[in-house]
Amino acid sequence: MLRRIRHMLIKEFIQVFRDKRSRFLMFGPPMIQMLVFGYAATLEIHHASTAILDLDNTQESRELIAHFTDSPYFDVRARLANRREIGELIDRGEVVLALQIRTGFAEKLRKGEAAPLQVIVDSANSNTALVALGYVNQVAARFAGDYQADRLQRLMPQAMTVIPSVELEGRPWFNPDLESRWFFVPGVIGNLIMIMVVVLTAFAVVREREIGTLEQIMVMPIRRVEFILGKTVPFFLIGLLDAALISAVGTLWFQVPFRGRIAVLALGTVLFLLGALGVGLFISTISATQQQAMVSGFFFIMPAIIFSGFGTPISSMPPWLQKLTYLDPLRYFQVVLRSLYLKGVGLDVLWPQMAAMAGFGVVMLAVSIIRFQKSLD
Repeated sequence: MLRRIRHMLIKEFIQVFRDKRSRFLMFGPPMIQMLVFGYAATLEIHHASTAILDLDNTQESRELIAHFTDSPYFDVRARLANRREIGELIDRGEVVLALQIRTGFAEKLRKGEAAPLQVIVDSANSNTALVALGYVNQVAARFAGDYQADRLQRLMPQAMTVIPSVELEGRPWFNPDLESRWFFVPGVIGNLIMIMVVVLTAFAVVREREIGTLEQIMVMPIRRVEFILGKTVPFFLIGLLDAALISAVGTLWFQVPFRGRIAVLALGTVLFLLGALGVGLFISTISATQQQAMVSGFFFIMPAIIFSGFGTPISSMPPWLQKLTYLDPLRYFQVVLRSLYLKGVGLDVLWPQMAAMAGFGVVMLAVSIIRFQKSLD
């Protein structure tokens, strides 16, 4: 048995690595995607294109504008003369937001009244709009604090020493600088591993059926279990190697700290790969061509990524969708990756996720093997 499996493995590795293009496709795209997605997947906004309409044109309004121009979050690209230009710039997509300082802004500040600052935001992308508004509030609050302190210093310098104040001292755990990339890069690792293993496994079996060599292999003195092992083990090993390379890029290139244990990460990756192999094998049993396998693969992959909590919290989904996420192995792997990278926890905390991935992998492989054997009859 072991001899026949060994020959199947040799045959698969020769077929996979027989030309340069195949070797590149195994490892090149995951590395490139890791770099691209690592930079692209972020909730932070830098240099948001901004237009400013200053109808007050006073020293106070210019100081407020200076706070925005000095901020790394805003890029002031236009100084407007009238309100009509705001709509034109936003419609053309040249600016994301516009600030309008109305006449009387400085006068209200000098009287101690609230001086409104109007913010017009392109809310086609609601997430970008909310983040941009948060940055505007921070800059405006900083300007208001500086202005009040300067005014009290000039009018009542002695009062500055007796006025009580509350200073917020933030202490973020696990991500001190609140870098969204630290959250997204481990998630990208899980997504890429799943895509590679599911697609490769599904295509490998379907390709044999499509070109007519599957029947030739099955008439050879080889058992069906041996054939399945010979087809899946190479992609399991390739998945492990891809996982190691992608994780190294995420850790070394993007400087995302890894605080956990390598052994726990290896165990989680193995359990997740078993489930991914089961999914790929199941797709191969319901597909007659490589095009069908591709469509079926992405029919599983896209919902799996969305339901995993990669970009949006699972708690924000409708209750009935939250229940469906328990059928998604990527959900558990995302928790394992982010917990190991950022928190450094161990099996005493992650065992529920490990058990869920192990259960999914066993069930999926069993169903896929049974279904695959029936498809050969």
